[in-house]
Amino acid sequence: MKKITVMASAMALMFGSGLAMAKVSPEEAAKLGKELTPMGAEMAGNADGSIPAWTGGITTPPAGYQPGTFHLDPYAGDAKIATITKDNMAEYAPFLSAGVQKMFEMYPDTFKMNLYPTHRSGSYPQFIYDATIKNATSAELVDGGNGIRGAATGVPFPIPANGLEVIWNHILRYRGETAEIQRNQAAPTAGGSYTLVETNEQIKFLYTIPGADAATLAKDNLLFYFKQVVTAPARLAGTALLVHETMDQSKQPRQAWTYNTGQRRVRRAPNVAFDTPGTASDGMRTTDDFDLYNGSPERYNWELVGKQEMYIPYNDYKLHSGDVKYDQILQAGHINMDLVRWEKHRVWVVEATLKDGVRHLYKTRRFYIDEDSWQIALVDLYDNRDEMYRVGMAHTVNYYEQPLVWTTLEVFYDLNSRRYMAMGLDNEGKVANFDADISAKDFTPQALRRQGRR
Repeated sequence: MKKITVMASAMALMFGSGLAMAKVSPEEAAKLGKELTPMGAEMAGNADGSIPAWTGGITTPPAGYQPGTFHLDPYAGDAKIATITKDNMAEYAPFLSAGVQKMFEMYPDTFKMNLYPTHRSGSYPQFIYDATIKNATSAELVDGGNGIRGAATGVPFPIPANGLEVIWNHILRYRGETAEIQRNQAAPTAGGSYTLVETNEQIKFLYTIPGADAATLAKDNLLFYFKQVVTAPARLAGTALLVHETMDQSKQPRQAWTYNTGQRRVRRAPNVAFDTPGTASDGMRTTDDFDLYNGSPERYNWELVGKQEMYIPYNDYKLHSGDVKYDQILQAGHINMDLVRWEKHRVWVVEATLKDGVRHLYKTRRFYIDEDSWQIALVDLYDNRDEMYRVGMAHTVNYYEQPLVWTTLEVFYDLNSRRYMAMGLDNEGKVANFDADISAKDFTPQALRRQGRR
């Protein structure tokens, strides 16, 4: 483990993977908005100034931005600080994840990291800040940590006491109220050729609605609705997935249905979870890899390792640009690293270890979670031989018309096959719509059947 802050080390020693101290005291919660940001990050910058203080993030869109278009790069004028290559990697090793270092080993001639000044651009609506501060003294994990209670709208645990609380913050971070996303994906061969799989996704978040009531959420036991329909290529078009995500998965697990065009039937899909292969993924990712991690945490023990400074993909507006073509992004071995921006940020480090007596493709998962957004930035994935199997990277932007931080591209690198899965490609399509006109009736099995047949 690299450099870990004293505060986080103490927390890790005190709490480990236990579930102690779910709620914090009013005195602790009073730090939010003062020495801690409203989301629970350290307000101050770091000692050498390479990480600045948080001053509110992006609060207004850049001049010239038009809603519905790709987001302009607010930092386009930044000069590159340095480039990390295999030759000088050792100089930066204290700030690199094990997975990133493995990428240099696998692709010594082509993998690189272009470093830029750090901008703590993460920002959210005021009602998210207010709800997060309120949650701090009321949220708690349900028995076993397989759900939460006493929280609504904001992240539940802005001052986390254990690894499970951190991962629930990621799962429940604000991503709007409704969203419609053209989320295309590709899994290039080792030589770089690929077939684009085009999907349309609709999401309705119940948890993050302004004014959502914790008691009502617990009674209804629903966090969000999710629907995904494959639109191309022709052999897959019409395949569809519907998910009702529950708040307390020990009370009721995730509810899922699929529509198969060959059978023209909607079927319940209880196996859409854990390490079941993701939709049209060519076996390159698991279902719970989506969003870097999603779903029930029940199969793992979660340890809060600590907090550290690390280079992570951030403010990746170049990858988000409508002026970039898919062929410019997708290359043999890894995506085009000339389009990736790396910045130094503080991250929470959480390690998930598979429990005895249960199975999963990944025995160990080490997550690196951005302190300002609770977005998982990087993940190292180890197989049952304790060898690194895959490396996941989240390329984020601030969708500043909301505002919110979310991925513009998620990439999983398979080290054994030397292939990767890139999800979220929309550069030649439509930008995400966070004002989608969708309602609960669009997320029924009947609606899934209708949309799959189109």
